[in-house]
Amino acid sequence: MAASRSSEGLLTNRVQRPVPLREAVYEALLELITRRQLEPGRHLVESELAVQLGVSRQPVREALQRLSNEGWVDLRPGYGAFVHRPTESEADQLLAVRALLETESARLAARNADEDGVARLRELYRAGVAGLERADSDAMVDANADLHRCITELSGNTVLAELAGQVARRVRWYHALVVLDRGAAAWDEHARIIDAIAAGDAEQAARLMREHTEATRRAYHERAAEETTEDR
Repeated sequence: MAASRSSEGLLTNRVQRPVPLREAVYEALLELITRRQLEPGRHLVESELAVQLGVSRQPVREALQRLSNEGWVDLRPGYGAFVHRPTESEADQLLAVRALLETESARLAARNADEDGVARLRELYRAGVAGLERADSDAMVDANADLHRCITELSGNTVLAELAGQVARRVRWYHALVVLDRGAAAWDEHARIIDAIAAGDAEQAARLMREHTEATRRAYHERAAEETTEDR
């Protein structure tokens, strides 16, 4: 009887299965797209991607279909798959939503953050500045995403944090284009936002975050306009 109970206990603690191959391929391709290592408009050839990722074409095909469903890839009958090139309207809509979510996140974080939370923000700020000093765009993009995610978590509003998380990866795609352009200015803005949160000044934190996200939006549109001119 004891053995039977032991067996039942084992059934409730099953070993977790590895991530399905199609999921791993999807994540790998999405990472390359959001970091702009696969740039907008790039033709995605299944056979080439399969060789590069060391997999068969089937999981690549499945990943491209999922990326198409989510708006990262355009599937063109007779031509193949291409990395999506967002329109100005798409950019404005996403960045406007981001501004609303993160402005409210900063406001609430100033009311709710404790000393440990502020310390985490300052640590992420230092990581971003270190990346800036090395001109390491990947490190800066990662630190920026982590800092903004930390602010939404410190808001104490789990629904708000969940919604902000849903747009964060797309925001990282836009931010990767301008991270070096924004440079030190962006991290100076982050420092002032953190100081306002630490001081518990909700209105100041919200105002600074709104200005920060607007500066990133302007920088993106300016860079996108430059790329359009260069392509002509």
